[in-house]
Amino acid sequence: MSAAALPVACLLGPTASGKTAAALAFAARHPVEIISVDSALVYREMDIGTAKPSLEERAAAPHHLIDIIDPAESYSAAQFRADTLRLVEEIVARGKLPLLVGGTMLYFKALTQGLNDLPGADPAVRAALDADAERDGWPALHARLATLDPDTAARLAPNDSQRIQRALEIHMLTGQPMSALLAAPRAVEQDTRWRFVPVALEPSDRAVLHGRIEARFDAMLAHGFIDEVKRLRARGDLDLSMPSMRCVGYRQAWEYLDGATPYGEMRDKGVFATRQLCKRQLTWLRGMPERVVVDCCAADATETAMEALERAAQL
Repeated sequence: MSAAALPVACLLGPTASGKTAAALAFAARHPVEIISVDSALVYREMDIGTAKPSLEERAAAPHHLIDIIDPAESYSAAQFRADTLRLVEEIVARGKLPLLVGGTMLYFKALTQGLNDLPGADPAVRAALDADAERDGWPALHARLATLDPDTAARLAPNDSQRIQRALEIHMLTGQPMSALLAAPRAVEQDTRWRFVPVALEPSDRAVLHGRIEARFDAMLAHGFIDEVKRLRARGDLDLSMPSMRCVGYRQAWEYLDGATPYGEMRDKGVFATRQLCKRQLTWLRGMPERVVVDCCAADATETAMEALERAAQL
């Protein structure tokens, strides 16, 4: 990394950790443009279930990489990396401060460490795997993965359909375990113009965050989340195999609307899936020794995060 690299503040954290409040407080003090680091916020028509910042919140500072693709489309870590590097350059050229905000750690890793040489999605392979899962169940495909790539299988839950499918797809396309490809040297060189400085909102008491997650999911349901998913289903061109509909909460709501689960079970599954997402996000974060940690459970978390962002941006 070049000694002249410009610091770019990044506010990371699990779901419901208070990232939006801290980012907007920072933007109220400084000429900021926010770049979303969130794989769910890229989708249009998916507002309630993704906890997308409101129009009022987005009016407080320019936001990027929100509402940029249709739910029938896909968006990759490689696209995020290219878009973010372009946006950071444009924002700096405008004399503004770029601020990265979000919780999709794979995106942040791709941005700061480069990309692995992994194959793109193959619709035919995915369709075949979906058919196998329909017949045998995802735990059976997890067992298959355990024989082909035990390292990857060991870190995935037996029903983690999206990641099991991706790992099997990679093995079918390359003949190699995904774990081996991930351990290989990065295929993209680092961009030395910027130094991305992570500030992480993390809970001192995970039970507090779990309570927030539960309350927020209930608030989403109260504000029309099921109707949002009904509208998406009514389009007729979306299904559960698509990345958009695999976002936390959407799969559970879709299955409820299919009649596969009762309302109460859907709600509990949605809360549980969100907590599992939170756990994965914290695992990623704790693998970043360079991060500055702010306790998101503290009463002064927003102010403390704002001060940490100012230091990160060297203001």
